[in-house]
Amino acid sequence: MSSSTPNSRLLAPLRQTNSTSLRHRNQTLLTISIKRCSSTRNASPLYQSLLASLVGPRVNTYGVSATAPPRQVCAVSPSLMCAKPQPRKGTLTLMQRTIACFLTLAIWGTTHPLPGQPIQVVVWDEQQPSQKQAYENFLGNAIAAHLAAQPGLSVRSVKLDDAEQGLADVILDHCQVLIYWDHARHHEIKRDKARAIVRRIKSGQLSMISLHSAHWSLPFIEAMDEVTRLRAAKRYAAADRDVTIEFVRGQDFVGPKLDSLLTPRVYARKFPGGRTAIKVYLPNCAFPGWREDGKPSHLTTLLPDHPIARGVPARFSLPATEMYDEPFHIPAPDEVVFEERWAGGEWFRSGCVWQVGLGRVFYFRPGHETFPVYKEKLPLKIVENAVRWLARD
Repeated sequence: MSSSTPNSRLLAPLRQTNSTSLRHRNQTLLTISIKRCSSTRNASPLYQSLLASLVGPRVNTYGVSATAPPRQVCAVSPSLMCAKPQPRKGTLTLMQRTIACFLTLAIWGTTHPLPGQPIQVVVWDEQQPSQKQAYENFLGNAIAAHLAAQPGLSVRSVKLDDAEQGLADVILDHCQVLIYWDHARHHEIKRDKARAIVRRIKSGQLSMISLHSAHWSLPFIEAMDEVTRLRAAKRYAAADRDVTIEFVRGQDFVGPKLDSLLTPRVYARKFPGGRTAIKVYLPNCAFPGWREDGKPSHLTTLLPDHPIARGVPARFSLPATEMYDEPFHIPAPDEVVFEERWAGGEWFRSGCVWQVGLGRVFYFRPGHETFPVYKEKLPLKIVENAVRWLARD
């Protein structure tokens, strides 16, 4: 007999590391953190053939032998010379490892900030006319202007009506942190543009900050779908070889009611003979209650030692903002940095972080385009902190 069991809380958070430290156990060496770079997979044939001729098939995209023991990997000393490993049949030569390390560092440096290089930030805004009630030159431009005035940041502001919806490959390929705001024109974004953003997040090429009403932006929805898929595959596919997983997406931009079943959620059915069928309902990425009355909200910093909370007080208030009320239909965040409450008893997880492959997504709730939230010191400080952490981590 088959059975069906609902699970309203989908999976434990998936945590992945996105760096590897290269050490030689017999010498004091400079540890270099080499992050996996998506551009190695899309590298030119010339680069691929050069790498293959230098290091052969035993070397992965980190420039490190995939099968050698730790003492055989390439390490870089303070003099930038490759430490000499113990001789071993079939391992790489000193010159091969040295060149492989420099090639990998060169590719990595094209999409990750090196010391002294500015962080590449893109602020995307749909720029609806109602923003003019609070922002003379649109909300996205106000955030971009503030960040551009801070040291170590190179900022570009784009909008929905730009060529290729402001999300051309040439823009995304030179972006380390994408700040995203939309509200009234979610449906105009092409889904392949959203998926292109998520592919870059997964590869570690960029991370994303979604602000306020961008909880229903297609890039955020696609990112939360991907978190759900990754967690489902990790939990269920590894546990049972004879398993099928079906992912079910609800209707876009139709919010849940207060008594709606939470999403994401899972139903598992075990059949005679051992087959398991898993049905996963993807997250709605919305919530049942909101109010645009501009009443104050009160935020609590739940993780005071988190880099996003650096310089932010334990408690602070915003004089006018829109209210959102839980439950928020999202996969469980890896970290909840801020919680927000209102006088009527409503509350919300207002600063959430998810690992998505090798990149991250940070959602920050305060806002509404008709209230000058992003002229306030602390929201701008939080956005800047998030930019620096997402790019450098």
